[in-house]
Amino acid sequence: MFEPGKFLVSEAGQFLVNVNVVKQTTSTVFASIDSGLNHFIRPMFYDAYHHIENLSNPKGKERFYTVVGYICETDTFGVNRRISEISEGDILTIKNAGAYCFSMASNYNSRYRPAEVLVNNGKGYLIRKRETIEDLLRGQELVEL
Repeated sequence: MFEPGKFLVSEAGQFLVNVNVVKQTTSTVFASIDSGLNHFIRPMFYDAYHHIENLSNPKGKERFYTVVGYICETDTFGVNRRISEISEGDILTIKNAGAYCFSMASNYNSRYRPAEVLVNNGKGYLIRKRETIEDLLRGQELVEL
C-alpha cells in the first residue's frame, strides 16, 4: 500500500511565492509571503514539513526565519527554518507541493487560486490561469424568493 499522490507527484511540484515583508521582532524574523493557507493548507492542516528555499538568494548567509502567509489564522508555512538570507521581493520555493497545492486550494476569504505552470525540458507552459474576480462571482445570483 502506498499513497499515489505523495509517491507519484509530490516531489514533481514546487510552490513559488513572493516575499512581501521581512520583519524582525525580539525573538523571531518573519518572512511574510503573498500566499496563504487557501493556496497550500497542508503545513497548517497536518503540521506537515515542506522544505523552503530562497530562489532569489540561494547562496546567501543562512538565518532562521518563520515564513507566514497573508491570512491571520495560523497561516504559518515554517517556523524557525534555516533559509538563505531573505529580502523583500525575493522568491521562495516550497518543495514537495505537487500533490497538495492546487488540488487542495480554495477560495477561502475570497482569495483567488494561483496559476499553474508546467516546466518541461527547461521551458515553462501556463497550464492554468490565475483566477479573477469574475471566477469568484461566477454562479452567484440575486434571486427574489
